[in-house]
Order: sequence, then structure tokens, then C-alpha cells
Amino acid sequence: MEDKHILMIPGPTPVPEKVLSALGKHPIGHRSGDFSKIISEINQNLQWLHQTKNEVLSLNVSGTGAMEAGMINFLSPGDRVLVGVNGKFGDRWAQICEVFGMQTERITAEWGIPLDTEEFRTKLEADTNKEIKAVVITHSETSAGVLNDLETINKYVKAHGKALIIVDAVTSLGAYNLPIDEWDLDVVASGSQKGYMIPPGLGFISVNDKAWQAYETSKFPRFYMDLGKYKKANAKNSTPFTPPINLMFGLQTALQIMQREGLENIFARHLRLTNATRAAAKALGLDLLAPDDAASTAVTAIATDRAEDIRSIMRQKYDIALAGGQDHLKGKIFRIGHLGFISDRDVMMTISCLEATLLELGHDFDAKAGVKAAAAALV
Repeated sequence: MEDKHILMIPGPTPVPEKVLSALGKHPIGHRSGDFSKIISEINQNLQWLHQTKNEVLSLNVSGTGAMEAGMINFLSPGDRVLVGVNGKFGDRWAQICEVFGMQTERITAEWGIPLDTEEFRTKLEADTNKEIKAVVITHSETSAGVLNDLETINKYVKAHGKALIIVDAVTSLGAYNLPIDEWDLDVVASGSQKGYMIPPGLGFISVNDKAWQAYETSKFPRFYMDLGKYKKANAKNSTPFTPPINLMFGLQTALQIMQREGLENIFARHLRLTNATRAAAKALGLDLLAPDDAASTAVTAIATDRAEDIRSIMRQKYDIALAGGQDHLKGKIFRIGHLGFISDRDVMMTISCLEATLLELGHDFDAKAGVKAAAAALV
């Protein structure tokens, strides 16, 4: 049947009807007074979502572009940086640091295992000369469905005194309680196609005063990605370059929807969906990649040698998209996204279809065990 495709992946995520309608409006001039009012509303609501008084800058990029901007605006060639790597995206940030000529030290963990906070403490405390300029952390590592202990790592960064913390919150912002001001996070990047519930194309960066001080001494060349330009434009409810006007219409509407739901309810919903998905997987005798106490609220990774068979049947027979594994986990895991515009019904439907898929593949489990477990977790 046409138009029944359902995204149960960690991005892009489903888009609400009201947002789709907003995306389809006729564009207006991006230097007009009417558009300036939209930017003003968006900026205020972005601060609400980020739980910060800092400026939150909107860039015409994906989450990767936001993270790159978050590094090259506050660091310099040759700077020593620590990068947490326990998945695809942590590794990507390390690669970016290396491309830009930074002294990059990886603190690693097996994919699906949270980063060891004590390794960061040891490195930072040993740096008596204050040579470490930044610590780069992926909060929710969606390639493995694991949530890293950002709060604890940031405490060690703050105790260091000199280093910045640069955070990939691409799939945790809007899905997990991330109080930027309370935790005193310096640079936090995210992307539109995740918890924001709009299509890809916008990246967001929250920047605090300490990071802006580092901006003044950063030596990387930049033009389009120069956050100073965005800061000046932001103060005038404008943009330094032509923005994706219709995406901004969608963002305005999505943020209004999120405000009506409320932050506490948004976080509670994502946790409830995570718990239901994980309970169902356990009841079906499937192996979870990440432990319960470090589970991402964006996506659940499930290990099985039938991963691609499961994804294929779910897509072809039920028109439900599940994510696969990346790099060395390709074909070894599948991932169920429960991020953004996802409801209890979406998860229950996905688990029901997953059970039918497993039956077709000859997997042995108690009838309706997954559905029962998910339903119990959603009560």
C-alpha cells in the first residue's frame, strides 16, 4: 500500500502532520520583518528546549556539520584533544580532529559499552600543564544504542579548568534530560532530523561564555562556518546567509508542539518507549547490545546473526524501516528507533510485526511474549 512506510530508525524520524503542512507553505523573504519575528520565536524556544540562557545558533548543516563547526570555532591546529570513542560517531569526531591537525587522543570502549569516566579523570588530572584544550563526547551513541555518562565526564572537565567540553547531543537533545546551564556544558551540537521532528538540513549549536572566549583565540580559517557571524546575526533575529526558509517554518511548528507536550513529558515518553522496546526484546530471547543502565533513549540495538533477514522482512512485508549495524557490526545488529515523533502505538505495532517476522524465521519464543512485555512496560 502506498504511503504507509514507517520510520523506526534513529533518524530521519517521522514528521508530524502540522509540521508537514508548515513545510509546504509558500516561502517569504528571509530579510523581511515577518521572517525576523519567526526567528525570534524560534530562538526563544530553542533556548527553552536546550535549557539554557546561552545563544543557540541555527546552521544550514547536518549534525556532522554542527559538530565540525563546534570544533573549528573554538580550537586551533596542534591543540591536544580527548575524544570518547565507543561507536561510529565518536570515531567520526576523532577523524575530524585529525583532519584539522589536532593532537587527538582516543579514549575507547567496545561498541555498546559506555565510556569509562575514570579514564577521563585520570587523563585530565595528569594534565598539570593544562595542555588539553577540549574533551569531545558523544552523549547518545546511536550506532550502538548506548548513553555515555556525560554529567560525570563534564565534572572532570570542569575540575581541569582549562579544557572545553564539546558535546554531540544529536540524538539526546529532545529525548533525554540535558540541562545545559545546570551542567555548565560549553558547546552542544544537535541536528534537525532527530528529536526536533523535522527533516534533515538544520544543525544547532549552544555556546556558552567560556567557549566564546576560546573563539577569540581560535586559529582555524572559516567563513561559512564562522559562528561569530551567526552570533551577530542572531542578535538581530536574522541569519548571516540564506536559511532554508521552509525548514524554519517546520522548526517553528515543531517547537510549538514540543512546548505543548512539555519537557518532562517528552523525556518521560522517550524513557517509556525505551523500556518497552528493551522489555520486549528480552521477552523474545533477543540480545541487547547496551546494558540497561546505559541505554540510549533514542534507539535500541539488538544483536543477532539474522539482523538483515529481520530488517528485510520488516521492510518488505510490513513497510517498517529498522536501522542496521555500521562498520564491524554490519549484519550483526539491527536497531529500533524510538526517537522524536514516536508514540506507544508505534512501538507496540513494531513489536507485533517483529514477532511475526521472528516466527517466519523460525525463532523460538513464547507466543505474544514481546507484545505482553511491551504493554506491561507502557502501563
